[in-house]
Amino acid sequence: MSDLSGVEVLVVEDDQTIGRHVVQALENHGYHATWCRTGGRALDHLRSAPCEVMLLDLGLPDVDGVDVARRARAEHPHLLIIVLTARTDEIDIISGLEAGADDYLTKPFTISVLLARLRAHLRRQAPPGGSSEAGIVLGDLVIEPSSRRCFVRDSEVSLRPKEYDLLAALATRSGTAMSRVDLMARIWDENWHGSTKTLDVTIANLRTSLALAAPEVDARMPCITTLRGYGYRLDRPPDRPA
Repeated sequence: MSDLSGVEVLVVEDDQTIGRHVVQALENHGYHATWCRTGGRALDHLRSAPCEVMLLDLGLPDVDGVDVARRARAEHPHLLIIVLTARTDEIDIISGLEAGADDYLTKPFTISVLLARLRAHLRRQAPPGGSSEAGIVLGDLVIEPSSRRCFVRDSEVSLRPKEYDLLAALATRSGTAMSRVDLMARIWDENWHGSTKTLDVTIANLRTSLALAAPEVDARMPCITTLRGYGYRLDRPPDRPA
């Protein structure tokens, strides 16, 4: 997806003014935008016409946007979900991220910021064309950058886009401490300001995904170590005893 034009974006927003402006801006920049004003219609649309991106308001008239995110994530694991919300309480943001959202923007936001964040996400999750980049092997975990897939032994791990991006970033520098600021810049936005709770939630989800994917108790898995006050480090698994 080196050329981001033509990307299908579903806008889920009940506010007439915001919805119209977002759709117009997306179409002016080459995206294909569909606008749904309710969560129910958005979920029906995804089932009939899958999209790459969903821009999701949390305050919908028929169903809470957190529930829409949860159901959309369960049915469409690789969908990029960006929450657009007027809710600024940290608990609401965390709920959206834990339900499956990859990122969020709080209202009011500028169209230029929305478009920049969207481009950054799409470019990061797009595999390089024709790449033959070798996989990263950490014990029984194998990460394939060219296909954006990872495996524990013979079982593929189902990861959300940002979980994969975070794992790949840590794995390419395994054993090296990575700061919260560096990880936010690499995975989300180099101009990110504000809470880094997004990173914490994604780390927690990534740990759960890897734990659930390990098929046996003796699978040799790397460990994501929390460095309090600094960031995270991915530690290689110990060698098997001879």
